[in-house]
Amino acid sequence: MSILMLLTMAVELGADRVAVTAGDEQLTYGELLDRSRALGAQLREQGADNAALLDLNTAAFPVALFGAAAAGVPLAPLNYRLADERLTEAVGRLSPVAVYQGPGVSSRVAVGAADALLPTTALLGAPPAGTELPDDLADPESPAVLLFTSGTTGTPKIAILRHRHLFSYVTSTVEFGHAGPEEAIMVSVPNYHIAGISSVLGSVFAGRRIVQLPSFSPEAWVDTAAREQVTHAMVVPTMLARILDVLEERGETLPALRHLSYGGGRMPVPVVERAVGMLPHVDLVNAYGLTETSSTVTILGPQDHRDAIASSDPVVRARLGSVGRPVPSIELEIRDHDGRVLGPGEIGEVFVRGEQVAGEYTSHTAVADDGWYATRDQGHVDTDGFLFLRGRADDIIVRGGENISPEEVEDVLVSHPAVAAAAVVGVPDEEWGERVEAVIVLERGAADPSAELTGWVRERLRSTRVPSAVHLRDELPFNETGKLLRRVVREELSRVGVPS
Repeated sequence: MSILMLLTMAVELGADRVAVTAGDEQLTYGELLDRSRALGAQLREQGADNAALLDLNTAAFPVALFGAAAAGVPLAPLNYRLADERLTEAVGRLSPVAVYQGPGVSSRVAVGAADALLPTTALLGAPPAGTELPDDLADPESPAVLLFTSGTTGTPKIAILRHRHLFSYVTSTVEFGHAGPEEAIMVSVPNYHIAGISSVLGSVFAGRRIVQLPSFSPEAWVDTAAREQVTHAMVVPTMLARILDVLEERGETLPALRHLSYGGGRMPVPVVERAVGMLPHVDLVNAYGLTETSSTVTILGPQDHRDAIASSDPVVRARLGSVGRPVPSIELEIRDHDGRVLGPGEIGEVFVRGEQVAGEYTSHTAVADDGWYATRDQGHVDTDGFLFLRGRADDIIVRGGENISPEEVEDVLVSHPAVAAAAVVGVPDEEWGERVEAVIVLERGAADPSAELTGWVRERLRSTRVPSAVHLRDELPFNETGKLLRRVVREELSRVGVPS
């Protein structure tokens, strides 16, 4: 049940098949295993408790991931976008650690006396002659990956994903060796995000070629997809809209592309509808998951997308805005504040349970004794079990004692033809506790509709949901995995004298 077993099984399908493409560099499955085992030997010799990677998406990442497993130590992919002092702090929390830094990132990480700072080129060379390569597998209970959470305040937590969690996720959601020889998946999500890790692990188990995109731009994504004849890809919401813009401008359709999954943040329904219209040959999949659940726990599959698009039934049509139903290995419940399990249509907190659910940090565990994990996401299910998310529990606006979901108001705002994106937050208010305010981004060339938007919302929702102010911005703050940073919006609007 070690993740290294996923690679050793893939090698048995054919060691000479290409496993990784990164620019001009390629590794076969056999070479990937050899280099991973060589790194395992190196890490054992160094005696580090942890391995860390500070790099763009390159061939070094899968080597580091499986090499750490060969050594029986966890890998901590680091966010190269962090300031140097925060990176140094993160490295200090991992000490003693071997840090592998790529040439494509600029940082000045300070390491302690017990640590090592090495170039990623050390990962990619052939094993020296005579190197004794470890072939034993890590204990399933040992940590495989350490991921720093994107904590909104204070010190980020370090989430622990053990081998058994990741192994269970991959083997329960991916069919072994089913990828055809022509299949290639582009990984453009950062390697320090669970989606980047699960894409590599799942693709190796399927036997699919992995195309690493070092960093995302829509032009580079489209160019790489066309050049490498990419058949599969995973994107986050902010990526997809920009990719569609480039495809539309160029008149391209990417005929080789057959499967496109999206997740990591809330996808506006108009963007999904646009993707269906522009890419009718592509199977779309919405995947919802968390770091603490080893990735995906629910899926809105290709047929679900087609059924929703084609249906005149508003209940079925609405499912295009859902994140689908639980994968077979996951149990899911919606609960209220008192722990009571809620029925269809009732909004509460999403709880999940399954072998892939870790819910563990270096400081504590958040999984109950009976295995249930509270996601902190609000949502409801419909009568057929499709999950609709309503935002994080911390994002709920409490106005005069009434709970208001910001996403409910955002959905109405973006349904206005002039509004491309919207963020709704609660701002401190002496009378109501919190008042509803909104920030919008316009469609290209659209006139400012701010004056009419309060009426637009009032016609479609109760008056308590109507924003007391609408602010126009050029863009909304998102993190690199597509999550709207409402706290940033809230902090800005909470300051005195914010212009509207």
